Amino acid sequence: MDPVSTGLILAFFAGLSTVIGSAVVFFIKEMKNSYLAFSLAFSTGVMITVSFIELLPEGIKTIGYANGLIAFFIGAIFVFLIDYFVPHEYIMEKVTKVKKEDKKLMKTGLFVALGLAIHNFPEGFAVLAGNLKSIELGITMAIAIAIHNIPEGIAVSIPVYFATKKKREAFFISFLSGIAEPIGAIIGALILLPFLSAAVIGASLAFVAGIMVYICFDELLPTAMNYCNGNSHLMTFGFLFGSIVMGITLVLLNCSVEILYK
Repeated sequence: MDPVSTGLILAFFAGLSTVIGSAVVFFIKEMKNSYLAFSLAFSTGVMITVSFIELLPEGIKTIGYANGLIAFFIGAIFVFLIDYFVPHEYIMEKVTKVKKEDKKLMKTGLFVALGLAIHNFPEGFAVLAGNLKSIELGITMAIAIAIHNIPEGIAVSIPVYFATKKKREAFFISFLSGIAEPIGAIIGALILLPFLSAAVIGASLAFVAGIMVYICFDELLPTAMNYCNGNSHLMTFGFLFGSIVMGITLVLLNCSVEILYK
C-alpha cells in the first residue's frame, strides 16, 4: 500500500480507540453523582494537561510566544462567543429529549465532544504526516495517540450518559468526536498537504488549547462542583488522576517519536 493509504488507515485506528473509553458507560450499573463528579474532574485533568503540556507549548515553539498566546486567547474567545450566542437550550430541546434539569450537563458533554473533536482533527493529519516520513513513525504515533484517546472517550461519554440516561447515545456522541481524527487525515491528504505550513499548524494547536481550557473552567469544573456533594477531595483526585494518565501517554508518545527520529 502507498504511504497515504496506510496513513489514513492508521489515523482511523487511532481515532476509533476513543470508543474504548466510551464503552465505560456500558459497565456502569448504577448512576451515582460521585461517578459523574469524578469523571468530570478526570476530564478536566486530561484536557488541561493536553493544553498546557502539549498544545500551547508546541504552538509557542512554532510561531513565537506572543503569537502563540494570541492564538490561545482567540480560541478561548471563539468558544465563548459560541457559548454566548448559539441558543443551546433550543437546539437541545429539538434534538434531544433531555430533561430541563439535565440540559446543563448535556451541554457540558457536547462542549467536551466539540473541543476534543477539534483537537483530534490535527492529530489525524499528524499521523498521516508521520507515516509519509516513515511507516515506523506513523505506526508509533498512531499507537501513542490511540492510547491517549481512551481517556478522551471517557471524558465525552460519561456526562452525556448521565444527562440522557442512554448508553448508546453517549457512546455514539463519543464516537463522533473520535472520528474527527481520520477525517483530519483525509482532508489533509486531499486539500491541506500542499499548503500546510509549520506556522499554520502551530497557530491551530495554540487555538485548540484555548478552546479546551475555556471548556474546562466554564463547563467541566462548575458542573463537577454541582455533583460532588461537597467532597472536594474527590474532584482533586479525579483531576490529578486524569492529568497523570494523560501525562504518561504524552511521555510515551514523545519518547517513541524521539527514538524513531534518532
